Amino acid sequence: MNKPTNRRATRIRRHVRLRTNLEGGPQRPRLAIFRSLHHVYAQVIDDASGRTLAAASTTDADLRKALKSPSSAAGAAAVGKSIAERALKSGIETVVFDRGGFPYHGRVKALAEAARGAGLKF
Repeated sequence: MNKPTNRRATRIRRHVRLRTNLEGGPQRPRLAIFRSLHHVYAQVIDDASGRTLAAASTTDADLRKALKSPSSAAGAAAVGKSIAERALKSGIETVVFDRGGFPYHGRVKALAEAARGAGLKF
């Protein structure tokens, strides 16, 4: 008999599997993505020191006012552009992309492409 699937548990298993090979250091930190039903969050993290170097989300006041819907692909693209600008301002040009176990599709893809378009390399 098959177990009912739990989407969150499946995503977390996928994320753990991805994180075994992904690690961000001082030269190339990790761009971690999280998406909830209503918002998208992105952080640039140095795993060696355990510090967040830059962060952006659709809950930020400046993005929140500019967006029609924070849960759309357009909202994710705005977060991608914002995180790239903040990372470049901190002197970070290349990152390791951590999609957080989410499929590279929709909002995650929109965020990644917007970050690349704004000058971040991964």
